[in-house]
Amino acid sequence: MPSSIDEGLVVWDYLAICIYFVLNIAVGFYALCRPNRGTVSGYFLAGRHMWWLPVGASLFASNIGSEHFIGLAGSGAAGGIGVGAFNFNSIILLQLMGWIFLPVFIASGVCTVPEYMKKRFGGQRIRMYLACLSLVLYIFTKISVDLYSGALFINQALKWDIYGSIMALLALTALFTMTGGLAAVIYTDTLQFFIMIIGSLVVMVMGFQKVGGYEQLQYKYMQAAPKLTYENTTCGVPRKDSWIMLRDPVNSDLPWPAFLLGQTPASIWYWCADQMMIQRTLAAKSLSHAQGATIFTAYIKILPFFVIILPGMISRTLFPDDVACVLPEECLRACGSTSSCYNSAYPRLVVGIMPAGLKGFMMAVMLAALMSDLTSIFNSASTLFTLDLWSKIRPKAKTRELLIVGKVFIVLLVATSVAWVPIIEHLQGGQLFIYIQKIAAYLAPPIACVYAMAVTWPRMNEKGAFWALMAGLVIGSIRMILDFSYGVPSCGQEDTRPSVIKINFMYFATLLFWLTGLIAVIVSYLTKPSEDYMLIRTTYSRRFDTGKREDDLEQQTRHIGDIQLEVSRGRGAEGSQATLVSEGSENKCITGIKKSCTWLCGLESLPDTQENKEDLEEQLQSLTSLEQNRFAKIVLNINLVVVILVGIGLFTYFTIDPFPEGYDPKANISLYIDI
Repeated sequence: MPSSIDEGLVVWDYLAICIYFVLNIAVGFYALCRPNRGTVSGYFLAGRHMWWLPVGASLFASNIGSEHFIGLAGSGAAGGIGVGAFNFNSIILLQLMGWIFLPVFIASGVCTVPEYMKKRFGGQRIRMYLACLSLVLYIFTKISVDLYSGALFINQALKWDIYGSIMALLALTALFTMTGGLAAVIYTDTLQFFIMIIGSLVVMVMGFQKVGGYEQLQYKYMQAAPKLTYENTTCGVPRKDSWIMLRDPVNSDLPWPAFLLGQTPASIWYWCADQMMIQRTLAAKSLSHAQGATIFTAYIKILPFFVIILPGMISRTLFPDDVACVLPEECLRACGSTSSCYNSAYPRLVVGIMPAGLKGFMMAVMLAALMSDLTSIFNSASTLFTLDLWSKIRPKAKTRELLIVGKVFIVLLVATSVAWVPIIEHLQGGQLFIYIQKIAAYLAPPIACVYAMAVTWPRMNEKGAFWALMAGLVIGSIRMILDFSYGVPSCGQEDTRPSVIKINFMYFATLLFWLTGLIAVIVSYLTKPSEDYMLIRTTYSRRFDTGKREDDLEQQTRHIGDIQLEVSRGRGAEGSQATLVSEGSENKCITGIKKSCTWLCGLESLPDTQENKEDLEEQLQSLTSLEQNRFAKIVLNINLVVVILVGIGLFTYFTIDPFPEGYDPKANISLYIDI
């Protein structure tokens, strides 16, 4: 058996990778030809003209990145199906986003979720704080994690240097994001979506063929322990509750009360108030298309459990000595790490079972997962920085300046994230997905709580929201610092950590979420309520309110009027001046190069500016009115009920222990597995 993809590559592998890059370049150039890239709305929100399929595909592709193929599969290999609860949880939270949060965000006419807080409460401090914290979370839990996991796969598969892999992957990813904006991201995400689904299904089918089917996997996984381990310990032995999703409240890694009361509310931030997810739905042409996208994504979100988590468990079953290694020297041999090799479960499976000719296709799948996540994060992060932070530093910044700043910020973001990769390599402890969930559990619950209360509770005011966020930040940061300072002891070692750190991170998320809400309620009731006009179209109960807001004219001018008219004036003044210069002192070659670079970066002037302005005004008015076709609304609501029932059904089915009490699966299975 070849130890790496590189040893088994054939012409068809290289051809598959080449075709993948050609398709990406073709889609990227298509996005470059869109007429409105030179506007803030066009660059950051794709002109708000997307229909449900590309928006839904982009939601899925933005969520399922390389860290899921590495992290989810690794956690499945380490602890069984429990980690699937996070995946099924999103099926329901997507509908919370589509039916509760999105109508309010769309009606308020905002471009970013921190901007919504400014409209809801007034002032700038909450908006600035949330924008900065979101950028920090992007670096800690998204960009650097994606880079590490993508490079880890390439390192395991091709034996390339991990940092060389990171730099190579960044080039094409940043190019699409900086030149094409959100439209390029959504179009390429749609391509990556189909590539990921097809490729992961192929791996799943081949994996089940090797292991003998789902029922055989249940038995064989329970015996997948490495031959070399510590004496008189259970290190490397599968958990007894490996096939139970929601587990014992005390003696388990996924206590069901903590998950339902803590992790679920904390996940509201990711699915209902994170700029990366909300920005895609704000690009939809109507509320119906946005809700259709959440329904479509929810159905597709059923798949990762079967195409990522179960293959991770198959990988441990087929290669227990490599994936489930315990001794540091064995892990170093298997994957180059001394702590654990669970993160190598998916690449090890690909290397072990994929025939020559299909390995190149799976390389394309992993690249698709990496690129879809990174392009989405880059675009959303640059949107937050440009519209929420830079526009406050430079209130009179012109459109051209905003677009340039957004592109330059991506470069700075990448550099910071690359610097964080070595820290992740040290902190994640062999389970990358759990590392992500821990960071989110320490920092996200206060954000989720405040957004949920802002949308649903009109009495909440700015002081209540701000001080609840500050208290939550202090408490969460203290726990996070303590947790990563002590670290999790290796298997067989005594746990000498303080008791406060031993509390499951999901129980901590439960405490933090509800404590934040309590502080918000107390402070809000002790201070005067918000001005009535601030509640117009910023709370769920008043999403259809047609009343006038004091900041309506300011927002309309900023998003449509001044920006578009500025481009028009730029064409008259700067354009004529550039023409004189080019005719006088510059030769045609230099002028052509300048025009080409300007077009590539989306900084060209727009024709028919007044017409574009009127179209944008009409589109924005239609969007914020939340108009929906009656038939479409009925279809969407039927699917809403079906999706929620499916989500609950999946939780119920996979929480029932498939093995009767006292039954030993080891007594009924042969250890021989045909590779």
